[in-house]
Amino acid sequence: MGKQAAERRLDDSEAVAIARNIRISPQKLNVIAGMIRGQSAEKALATLTFSRRRIADTVKKALESAIANAENNHQLDVDRLFVKEAFVGKSFKMKRFRPRARGRVGKIEKPFAHLTVVVREREEQN
Repeated sequence: MGKQAAERRLDDSEAVAIARNIRISPQKLNVIAGMIRGQSAEKALATLTFSRRRIADTVKKALESAIANAENNHQLDVDRLFVKEAFVGKSFKMKRFRPRARGRVGKIEKPFAHLTVVVREREEQN
């Protein structure tokens, strides 16, 4: 008598990977997500491999996970995958304080973010 299984939110030709609580601000992470949005999976991996941004390795792991999910869980063709969506959400902020002059305090916020990568299989060209 458990709960009903939730309907799959994605199409049959899509797979998703979610990386949660990444230690970077959502704005900075969205710059990297925007770089790979719409690219083929192979080209997006190459872009992330040679990116000089610190967080590119974490985004690459999420993309590789989405590709592996597509291949192993949904039997999609890896050569025809492209990044349909790559979006960023806010997570929590760690709040820290640093002593400043004359008894004051400087507030430091260390933001975290969530990353969702959706890959989709391209339809065959006729």
